[in-house]
Amino acid sequence: MSVPRPRSWWGWGYADEALADAELEAVGAALAERFPSAPAPSLAPVPAIADLDLPPVRIEPPASLAGLCSDAPADRAARTYGKSFRDVVRALAGHLAAAPDLVVRPRREEDVADVLEWCASAGIAVVPFGGGSSVVGGVEGGAARDRFAGVVSLDLQQLAGVAEVDRTSRAARVRAGTFGPDLEDALRPYGLTLRHFPQSFEHSTLGGWVATRAGGHFATNYTHIDDFVESLRTVTPAGILESRRLPGSGAGPSPDRLVLGSEGILGVVTEAWVRLQDRPVHKAAAALRFPTFAAGAEAARAVVQAGLFPSNCRLLDPEEAVGSGGGGSALLLLGFESATFPVDGLCRSALERCLDHGGEAPEGIRSSSTEGASGAWRSSFFRAPYLRDGVARLGWIAETFETAVTWERFPALHAAVTDAVHAAFGASGGSLTCRFTHVYPDGPAPYFTVVAPSERGRQLGHWQEIKDAASDAILSTGGTITHHHAVGRDHRPWYDRQRPELFAEALAAAKARLDPAGVLNPGVLLG
Repeated sequence: MSVPRPRSWWGWGYADEALADAELEAVGAALAERFPSAPAPSLAPVPAIADLDLPPVRIEPPASLAGLCSDAPADRAARTYGKSFRDVVRALAGHLAAAPDLVVRPRREEDVADVLEWCASAGIAVVPFGGGSSVVGGVEGGAARDRFAGVVSLDLQQLAGVAEVDRTSRAARVRAGTFGPDLEDALRPYGLTLRHFPQSFEHSTLGGWVATRAGGHFATNYTHIDDFVESLRTVTPAGILESRRLPGSGAGPSPDRLVLGSEGILGVVTEAWVRLQDRPVHKAAAALRFPTFAAGAEAARAVVQAGLFPSNCRLLDPEEAVGSGGGGSALLLLGFESATFPVDGLCRSALERCLDHGGEAPEGIRSSSTEGASGAWRSSFFRAPYLRDGVARLGWIAETFETAVTWERFPALHAAVTDAVHAAFGASGGSLTCRFTHVYPDGPAPYFTVVAPSERGRQLGHWQEIKDAASDAILSTGGTITHHHAVGRDHRPWYDRQRPELFAEALAAAKARLDPAGVLNPGVLLG
């Protein structure tokens, strides 16, 4: 058996993919040149786990569970936070007072039930943990330390693997701790794919996708994990909640919809039947330049409202497109794929609509999205979280936030967010870019990226000012506080304003029935 590739305890992804100090010095020099009046970036070291000041362990598991539990500093440190900018800054500073008391690794579903029973009876908070890639404070239990006897991080990574494949119905029963690459590797011999590829694909699990209603890479049609869930099995403190496998049902409210997006406050997803697809073999891609972001937005709307449903329809504003060969233009990346028929005709039809809106396609239609401008953007997309961690080490701010809004409201939302964020930058300025990650017939999902000068010790306060300004602008112009990053703890103030109050009361009643002691992921979604 191969040794698992080490993941970073403090930042995104694999430890060996983090930017080296020499690379970061070059990044810092480039930032200083771009913002000459700002405080100069300075590189902070990554603390060694042996030097961390972790809080003492306050709980002792029953003998029957002791073999599943770890209080090792490396385990506790790596599960203190998720992977948001705020998490990374606090980890780099060695601020780990929020560390869980124990990390518990169940090996089977019965272990999950036993852990929940112990924690409910002992007043111990339980924070479900899949890959730990949350960027919204979804796996942090520190706020619960004062109200509970202890905090347990329930690491589900050993509940992994594809347990069963139904080739006839194109479905599979998958355990919740299965990481994206392992899932696809298991399906490949059957010629099948889940076709759900979030940016965190390598570092997140099926259970995490379900709990957060994760969005995948594909821009239209099947955009969220919701579209692929056939049935769920969830362990709650009150018992097992399992739905029936069905292609569709009109029998009352869906029990799966109760669990999808519940972010671990109602129960722990242990496995799911998911709908699969044949692996695509026909592909076509194109990159189009537009004189303005607004013109590109109109073209994207024309494509999706024509019912062409491209797999990729990402619009980058001129500044974001610089690294992808945009040449000062907005860039629309289109892609089509199919398992059964050639897609060049669909791509050509989309191009015609884009040309009608002032687009230019100097590369024409390509057979792969890994070539040309599309390939350049794809490469930078997967490296972006590592670069963000590097900017955090330099003492500056690099952050993203996303939303979705109807087409007629998008211009006002984009303008309001731009004005609010630039005002929050302060005298030293900053950079704000925007792209579409997903498009629907009734609206886009804009994704904003911020890079701003700051200084160590000021980073988190400055970040919060920018986050507050952007979030207020999003809600005031009709957007959602999150399209695919989930709510967690970071988005709670705006989620509380977005959701209907009567729905909050109904959700609280469901939690009281399923989690009577209130130990599951306290502080997320509800009080």
